[in-house]
Amino acid sequence: MVSAETRTRRFSERTIRQVNLDCRRAMIRGRFCPDRSEVSQQRCVVDREEKDQNFGSQLWYFEGCGVDSYDQRHTVFGVVEYSLQYGLHELIEDAVFESDEQRDRFRQMYDQEKQNATWRHPSHRWLALGVVLMAVISLTYLTIVTLT
Repeated sequence: MVSAETRTRRFSERTIRQVNLDCRRAMIRGRFCPDRSEVSQQRCVVDREEKDQNFGSQLWYFEGCGVDSYDQRHTVFGVVEYSLQYGLHELIEDAVFESDEQRDRFRQMYDQEKQNATWRHPSHRWLALGVVLMAVISLTYLTIVTLT
């Protein structure tokens, strides 16, 4: 038997109002008319809570209908990203896409960006080796200059 885990979270009216304003701002940045364009649906797809060690984040998706300067209607797929810092929503990025696939590619980049750094990556090892090597060279030079 397979069970589906669902998580329902209620957001404050203030948060929803801010997300709605930022979605409309994203439509304007996407060069759509603010008066004739509309956001029809918005939902939070990533909700990482703020902890003592790091800030939280939220990623919101929205869909809507954008009207451009030529009075043409376009289906719009958008995203709004927030950082949660000390209980406040700080807008990080917003974007509007022409297709759901483009928005999904943004989500893949977002997920990769949020992964923690690891020392297993070869470039991190080379960086650490370089720092240690420069420290040894500097200390050797200072020792030689001091003793002579």
